[in-house]
Amino acid sequence: MEIELTSDIKWVLACNASDVPENGGACVKHEDEQIAVFNFTRKNEWFATQNLCPHKQQMVLSRGMIGSTGENCEPKVACPFHKKTFSLHSGECLSGDDFSIKTYPVKLIGEKVYIGIRSTT
Repeated sequence: MEIELTSDIKWVLACNASDVPENGGACVKHEDEQIAVFNFTRKNEWFATQNLCPHKQQMVLSRGMIGSTGENCEPKVACPFHKKTFSLHSGECLSGDDFSIKTYPVKLIGEKVYIGIRSTT
């Protein structure tokens, strides 16, 4: 199910909030993409990224550990296999490697989680 088209973002229903564990993640599929959705309960925030870890090309980020780092408490996810960490805001690799991941805007409407997909047209 899709909702309004705002500027260049199409909001797509990803799941129910209860489908994502507190302080954890779940994988949803939109068309051909696997997207990791994170319920960062400790920060009262939701995040979404690609599910593919670019380090070893594995679809695992939704199973990674989330936390925060640094003086500004940057929210991050760590790959469950090789512990490469990525910013949940920018997608940049926080482990000092030249990798990055795609991030998506997320909004919660009632108990439904929506992911913002940027229009390619």
